[in-house]
Amino acid sequence: MSRSLGSLPPEPAAETVVSQLRAVAQFLRRALPLCQAHTVEFYTRGLWEQLVALSPETVLEALSGAGLLRQQQRPLEEAAGTFSNVFCENSQKLVNVQFFALAAKYHSLPSLEVCTPLEQMLEALSGKQHKRCEIKTEKFMNDKKSHEVEMMSKLIDSIANFCGIKQVIDLGSGKGYLSSFLSMQYNLKVYGIDSSNTNTYGANERNRKLKKYWRAYQSRPRANVRGQVLEEPKDRAVQDEMKCRANINEKLLSTNNSLLSQDQMASSDSIPLEITGAFTDSAVLKTSKQTETHLVAQTQSDGNKLSENAFSLLNFLPADAVEAVSSSKYNMELCEEEKEQRKMASIKAKASKSNDSNIYLPLTSYITAETELRDIITDLEDCIMVGLHTCGDLAPNTLRIFTAKPEIKAVCSVGCCYHLLTEEFENQKDCSLGLWGFPMCRYLKEEGWCCGRNARMSACLALERVAVSQVLPTESLFYRAVLQVIIEECYGVVKSDRHVGKIFSKSSSFVDYVRKSLKKLELDESKLPDSGIMDYYEKYKHRMNELEAFNMLKVVLASCIEVLLLLDRLCYLKEKDNIAWSGLVKLFDPVKSPRCYAVVALKK
Repeated sequence: MSRSLGSLPPEPAAETVVSQLRAVAQFLRRALPLCQAHTVEFYTRGLWEQLVALSPETVLEALSGAGLLRQQQRPLEEAAGTFSNVFCENSQKLVNVQFFALAAKYHSLPSLEVCTPLEQMLEALSGKQHKRCEIKTEKFMNDKKSHEVEMMSKLIDSIANFCGIKQVIDLGSGKGYLSSFLSMQYNLKVYGIDSSNTNTYGANERNRKLKKYWRAYQSRPRANVRGQVLEEPKDRAVQDEMKCRANINEKLLSTNNSLLSQDQMASSDSIPLEITGAFTDSAVLKTSKQTETHLVAQTQSDGNKLSENAFSLLNFLPADAVEAVSSSKYNMELCEEEKEQRKMASIKAKASKSNDSNIYLPLTSYITAETELRDIITDLEDCIMVGLHTCGDLAPNTLRIFTAKPEIKAVCSVGCCYHLLTEEFENQKDCSLGLWGFPMCRYLKEEGWCCGRNARMSACLALERVAVSQVLPTESLFYRAVLQVIIEECYGVVKSDRHVGKIFSKSSSFVDYVRKSLKKLELDESKLPDSGIMDYYEKYKHRMNELEAFNMLKVVLASCIEVLLLLDRLCYLKEKDNIAWSGLVKLFDPVKSPRCYAVVALKK
């Protein structure tokens, strides 16, 4: 049963959010040129001389290591009346790096006081909590993903309990870590929707390795998903299973950790998700007496342990990691029409069991703001829509779908990949797209606000990581910037459709890097002797500190650009009449997971 919205924590007023958005936008209008330039063009366009009126040593002293920490620890009261002194009124160049860092801090989310602490949110949402057997995510996820899934799942479950709903729609679910955890740990019915249709070698390898476990499981006559226990018609078989379960669970963690380590090494970022029969209630199937007797006996063998282990393992993995394999002997007796009927019945059985079992159903679909969810989810009911690091336009479209669909009662969205956002005012010639990723709110639309791709790329930089001495890859950036000088001066190429890519890590020296890059760009490397390449290196080597200092300025400004994007989304929600509560919640440790803020909203 849902509870009163009066128990929710105070939300930032719409007027406050708009006011803070205006302040951030005003500061960025002066500072954004620092991030709108690409470091590839650093030397060819003379970016340091064009944008900064300070020595690189002065900037590095103020922002590197302990200097950056000191700037972050300065009281905000010092910011009063100083922002006008950050940039020169005439040249527009940066003239005061200390005030610049202080202004960036002043316009960061912690300073703007528009965020709701996670602890306060959880305390307000939590009702009577039931004790659960905690699943240790670090056994089958890396540290970063484990942290993200655990923290976000707590908030999602609290919102679901508060609203009295059991259905979750996970957009951009990828490999299904969040979806499967919500299903297993919190007994929620989760639809994981992802658009990828790329079937990588890594996915094929995982399928091949897991087929033998899946075949062993599917030969069993019944499956109780909720208890993760395989039931047998004979009491003796049940007792035998209970005796060996402790040993099975111990082996599960070892096997599970090994397989998922291989999963993390796969080259694919996401796996195509399709509906499978992995969680179908096997009561749909009826086996012969001989098969049943054989399986009862098999319960006492090592084959039983393999089957139970496989079923438990599959509950820890995305359902698309294995292929559904039915008994060939059984299917030979079915015509194609009967098999299709049984397939549809099994899917419906999963939906009908949602009140009694934790179910995770992965689906493949490309989601836009106009997507009709009932075409994808036939049993759509009151639900919460979530997204963990949804890329580009999927994050703003998640909010649009939430406001438009009455069945979606709440949303919890963490975006990422800001460089993939579409911008309404970035390319005036392209007016074909109706709904844009940025801006969303009325104020920024009226202002015709545009960040540009390079600035949105800078928004993905991690200030907190750099502040704790996880330094930027300056040398690789330096190699690429000098390479651009060579390409333009020696080959006359200013822009190219081809990309250099990740060649730095595969290169033994600057000469090797340049030659590999020229080959990839299909340029004649024989035009340049090694000595000529090294001449360019020596010419710019003493200016590497300019590039390092310039990138530190971009890192400091990155959080302000992210604030602009997040406040734009929050203002969009504040403009809607059907929203009862909306705010930003800091979910993750920014050192572990830099994209750490969730846009959260509940409907009236």
